[in-house]
Parts: sequence; structure tokens; C-alpha cells
Amino acid sequence: MLNDSASIEGLLRELAPQTLGRLVHRYRQFDIAEDAVQDALVKATTLWAEQGVPDHPAAWLYTVASNRLIDIIRSEAARRGRERDYAVAVVEPTGWADEPSADDAADDTLDLLFLCCHESLSVSSQIALTLRALGGLTTAEVARAYLVPEATMAQRISRAKQTITAAGAEFGEVAPARRRERLDAVRRVLYLMFNEGYTATTGDDLTRVDLSTEAIRLTRQLVRIVPDDGETVGLLCLMLLTDARRPARTTPTGDLVPLDEQDRSLWNRAAITEGTQLLVTALKTSTAGPYLVQAAIAAIHDESTTTDTTDWEEILHLYSLLDHMVSNPMVKLNRAIAVGMVEGAPAALRLLDELATDPAIAGHYRLTAVRAHLFELAGDSAAARDAYRAAARATLSSPERRYLQRRAARL
Repeated sequence: MLNDSASIEGLLRELAPQTLGRLVHRYRQFDIAEDAVQDALVKATTLWAEQGVPDHPAAWLYTVASNRLIDIIRSEAARRGRERDYAVAVVEPTGWADEPSADDAADDTLDLLFLCCHESLSVSSQIALTLRALGGLTTAEVARAYLVPEATMAQRISRAKQTITAAGAEFGEVAPARRRERLDAVRRVLYLMFNEGYTATTGDDLTRVDLSTEAIRLTRQLVRIVPDDGETVGLLCLMLLTDARRPARTTPTGDLVPLDEQDRSLWNRAAITEGTQLLVTALKTSTAGPYLVQAAIAAIHDESTTTDTTDWEEILHLYSLLDHMVSNPMVKLNRAIAVGMVEGAPAALRLLDELATDPAIAGHYRLTAVRAHLFELAGDSAAARDAYRAAARATLSSPERRYLQRRAARL
């Protein structure tokens, strides 16, 4: 029986977006539905740890959340003196809900994803709301993923829920034209969710497998809806080719293993084969966009037997192409690493000096960590040691902090 806290937390993280999707589907009340789900999750965390997980956990969670939502509606109705009207409008469930099928749960989750990417919201709000509703990230985690202060993100999420309600957004199957309009935002959300799972920005674990797995699952569903969209296929390729390296990224004790030190025999060959085959097909039938270019970079890494045999010149070419496609400080940072491998550390350090003037990434620990690595390549041990220590102080990830401290200690 699942009764340890880690297993229960994992199960609840999986069920939360499905429950929210079913609840919004039935009651069309996004803002209070999320509050009701949060209350049900808190109740489940306590009761399931004491009494064990019920036989039908999805039905249990939905019923408790549904009852809580009705309580919230009634309370609000009473406060406004319109209790009678709401009581008529709301049909209280009788008994426990049926356990949803896997297909129904998946459909509800995907519909919720498109609702969060409603065209009435700014792209940044779409991403923030989806990461909270589907990704299960806290407001602080979403803020870090988006490089903004937590207070700013909290206001953004609150306004997004109010905007969706005010716009009268409908939950359900999205028309193809609307779906195309929201597709770019949906992809960006899924990629951010995947990245947070692949390298968690905070906590004791380097990865959050539940998040990256959920992002891949949702992207597979998205590909089924738009199989001819090259960028959506490219996103799936990118996720598969990147996630394939996860088994080699940590030691048995959870410490980070950098790419050049990984045991590549541990990489997931099935995922690499699937991602590569999808990529080759997509490049033949679609115009290369940012996700397909990034997937091509990931494929080069996956096909290389060592860092020394990696085709860094081709990677630099692809990052330069990507830099022309999107204005993103993280892309520039990765391009600087490729420049360091092709042209040498001094050329890459000059690029970092330019990048450090960008407020979006200035002071970010990854910029400092890359600078430390380049100082080490250039033979400046003292500067590298100081930069590693500064990056270690700035990161909120324990495995990354330990790794950076080890790098500093060996210089």
C-alpha cells in the first residue's frame, strides 16, 4: 500500500491537474476550483498518511474537492445574499464520484492546458498560470523559472485567474483556429515544465521526474492533436533526447555528474532512438524552428561518445542560428559555452561580459558558473575558484551547490 509521504506526494502531484481539469470541466469556475483542489490535497496528505491511500484515489480526491468547491460557492452566495440562486444552480454530487478513465483524465488535463493559455492572457501569464495549475509548482518556483521576483509572479497569477473569469472562458474542446493561436504558448509552458523537472531550481534533488515525465506525456498528447506541426514534434524530440541522459546525471547519492564525466552507457537508448527518428522525419517535412534546432543540438550530444569527439563546430553553428531566431539570454549563455569549445575560453568570456549587462540574467548563478568553468579552461584557477564559490552561494539547488563547491575545492 502506498503510505509513505514521498509516494503519496508523487501520487497527489499526478492527480492534482486531472482533478482540477474535471472540476473546471463540470463547474466552469477556474479560480475557486483551484482553491478547492488545494484544500483537498491538504486533506489527502493528512488522511492518506494516517489511514492509507483509498482504493480509488482519483475519485476520492475529485469528490472531496467537488464538495469543497460547493462549500465555497455557498459561502460566497450567502455573503452576497444570493444563496438560493446558487443552490439551484449547483448540483451537489451524491456519493463518491466514479474513477475517471485514463483517456478522460488525459483529455481533461489537456483541455485545462489550453484554457490556461487563453488568448485573453499575456504569454507570461499563460505560462505562469499553467505551471501553477498543471505543473504543481509553487509561486516561488514559477518566479525562479521565469526570472522574476516572487511578488511579481504572485500578482501575475492572481490577475490571470481574474482575467479568465472575466473573459467568460469556456472549458472544453478548443476550435482548431483557437488551438493554433494558443499553440506557441502551450509549447513554451510545456518546455518550462520539462526544464524544471530536468533541473530543479530548488530543493535537495537535482531532478523532479514527475514534472519532466508529465511534460513529455502532455507533449505526446499535443502531437496527436497537431501531428503535422513541426515545432510541436521538435519539442517532443528535444524532451526525449534531453531526458535520455537523466540516468547518468546523478550519482547513487544524488550528486550532480557533469556531461563530460557521465557514463554514456547509462543513457536511455530507446528514448534517443525515438527522438532521433522523429527529428529526422520532422526536418524532412517541416521548416526548422527553435525547438527543432535545439533538438538537433541535443541529438549531436547524444550521438557523441565523449565530449572531445562532440561536433562543437556544428553545435556552435546551430546555437548561432537559434540566437537569430529567439532573443533569449539562456540561448546566448549556451552559445558562449560552444564558443569556448571552438574558439577558446577568452572569446567566450568576452561574450559573458556582454551578457552580464542584460538585467534578465545578470547575477544569475548559471552565468557565474559558466564563467567559473571558462576561467578554469583558461588556466586562471584563482578567478575560477572565486566564481565557483559565488555560484554555489547563489543557487537554491543542493546538488548543484555541492557540485560547485567541489569544483572550487579542487582548484
